[in-house]
Amino acid sequence: MTAQTTEPCEPIGTGLIGAGLIGAGLIGAQPAGAGPPGAAEPELFGPGDLFWSLNGHYLYAATLGSAFILQVMHPAIGAVVDRWSVYRTDPWGRAARSFASTQTWVYGGPTALEEGQRLRRLHKTLNTVDDQGRGHHALAAEPWAWVPLTAFHALLSYARYFLPRPLTAAQEEQGYRETLRICRILQVPERMLPPTQDAYWAYFDDMIDNHLENHRTAHNVLATAAKSPPPAGLPAPLRRLWGPAGRAGGELNRLVTVGTLPPAARDKLGLTWTRTDELELRAAGAVAGRLNAALPERLRYMPIAYHARRAARANPVR
Repeated sequence: MTAQTTEPCEPIGTGLIGAGLIGAGLIGAQPAGAGPPGAAEPELFGPGDLFWSLNGHYLYAATLGSAFILQVMHPAIGAVVDRWSVYRTDPWGRAARSFASTQTWVYGGPTALEEGQRLRRLHKTLNTVDDQGRGHHALAAEPWAWVPLTAFHALLSYARYFLPRPLTAAQEEQGYRETLRICRILQVPERMLPPTQDAYWAYFDDMIDNHLENHRTAHNVLATAAKSPPPAGLPAPLRRLWGPAGRAGGELNRLVTVGTLPPAARDKLGLTWTRTDELELRAAGAVAGRLNAALPERLRYMPIAYHARRAARANPVR
């Protein structure tokens, strides 16, 4: 089915080298809505929130690769991303557009709600049929919820490998509550949101065990990440020098992406992970985390986050 829209038809999400999809469901599934009457209203982000402090880090993007893999392992998301996304032909542009969207959820103020509405419009007519003849619609509730709910896994992975100090139990609880706020900004139905962390991890394990698949799109994404192709606008002299840097970056990208996947997801994809790999990831994360903490704010945060944080300090809410 062809999408009829004047907006870009590319699925939006949280992937590192190619943004994932905000939803694509099973045929016959009920489209996601704003939730039943009485559902919690979206709450915007600001200073004091955990995502406000961490989500804008350039380094935070390192853990979004595994979130994208988890997303495209869902058969519906994998099929729609395979049909509509340009992550293979324009990975850098794809990532830039993805980050512009996901950063707006946290740092956009009222614009976050507009972005959530835009994403629903964009996905309204994204449909496809996979190789097994299964039809998928881009606004079904289960995968629409799965994409933003992987943000909690990404947050904890970032804290585990890249922050100088682990999150406290109170901070983890805060991070989960803020993950639910992202879901509400994206109008995920309230019935799809696990109310507690315990419920979340039961849901998370069930999704991996019983809903995700060894999907070809996940392997295609991993292969694209490992190549780390040069940016399209890179001058010719620098493109010739990109080879070694690109290979090193691709190897590191794959190390972080595979290493931050849950073991059950790695096993389902047939990916190996050794103790040596784990030690390499922890060492790389420790070094990157210390360097990141030493950077000035302008270099540590992506532009949308940096300017939002400056504006919030200049105009504090009284």
